[in-house]
Amino acid sequence: MYSVDLGGGAELRPLEPWQAAEFLAHMDRARDTVDPWIPWASISTDLPSARATLQRYADKQAADQGRIYGIWLAGTLVGGTMFVTFDADSGIAEVGCWLEPAATGRGLITAAVRLLIDWAFRVRGLHRIEWHCRPDNIASSAVARRLGLRLEATLRESYPWKGVRHDTEIWAILAPEWLG
Repeated sequence: MYSVDLGGGAELRPLEPWQAAEFLAHMDRARDTVDPWIPWASISTDLPSARATLQRYADKQAADQGRIYGIWLAGTLVGGTMFVTFDADSGIAEVGCWLEPAATGRGLITAAVRLLIDWAFRVRGLHRIEWHCRPDNIASSAVARRLGLRLEATLRESYPWKGVRHDTEIWAILAPEWLG
């Protein structure tokens, strides 16, 4: 299996269904922090549901409609990034991420997402990458800003979580902006 060095003892690798036990242990550490932002965090609570989450992304990858990657720090899964959606025909993808508290402040998400965006534009020829996050997810919008994405819209009360509807910010960057 391949990995990409993110620096500081961290690496980005594909995250696959056979790694469900490791993914579940990671989710158990990260759930309280990740749950408000990533919808599948609250449903990946046992081995079958963790495997199902990873299988959904394996199926998306097989259909060229999404992908999921893990971030390992010193050999421990601490977060990841994914193409939530990937539409090669329209040239549009949405990228997302998550990270457990022990790994924050190291630039891991910024480095990993930069790789995904660069691959989508340079290798796959996509035209637009989107980033969706709640306005109160300051860390997420800071990553989007660092990567040069622009805030384009706020969808009012579009994201239900635990009985409350939340706004969603839509950030985006176009290939010509990224590639210069």
